[in-house]
Amino acid sequence: MVWNFFFFANSLLLGAGLAMDAFSVSLANGLNEFEMKKTRMCMIAGVYAFFQFAMPMIGWICIHTIVEHFNTFHTFIPWITLLLLGFIGGKMIIEALSHKNEEKKEAGLKLSFGMLMLQGIATSIDALSVGFTIADYNVIMALIASIIIAAVTFGICMAGLSIGKKAGSRLSSKASVLGGIILIGIGIEIFIKNLFF
Repeated sequence: MVWNFFFFANSLLLGAGLAMDAFSVSLANGLNEFEMKKTRMCMIAGVYAFFQFAMPMIGWICIHTIVEHFNTFHTFIPWITLLLLGFIGGKMIIEALSHKNEEKKEAGLKLSFGMLMLQGIATSIDALSVGFTIADYNVIMALIASIIIAAVTFGICMAGLSIGKKAGSRLSSKASVLGGIILIGIGIEIFIKNLFF
């Protein structure tokens, strides 16, 4: 592979394609936490971008080292994603429907760091497969491609969080339920897409 327009275009398109799940989860997080500050938005988008950077690199390393183990793990990706997003979405819905803390409900339910990490893994785990598509890149090209994917993911997630915040402020307490439903839906969609197509 050589450095040319197609390398950068391919990396940008990969980034946009891989970021769609993270965009949807960002939208759900914006709905859920509609009073989120800009620094928190950057932190959340940064976590998703980091995982979208790391997963293709891990996939690339697996291709060049332990490919047979990666192939075995690849079959578990849809199940892991479904379980993680189903758990996070279900927890969101249960918390939103619980009337124990009305004040918390009014401001939106805050996403914990642990849940954010789980979301980052769940939305990027299928990016491990990108290691196959960039297998003929040298290590520098694989790094640059992964950085481009991360940058695209960051921008797309910031847009998702902004849109979600605007809609969440209008929907108030119903936003958390909608956010949870969206997360569960994304988990099911990824599961079906990876398992059957």
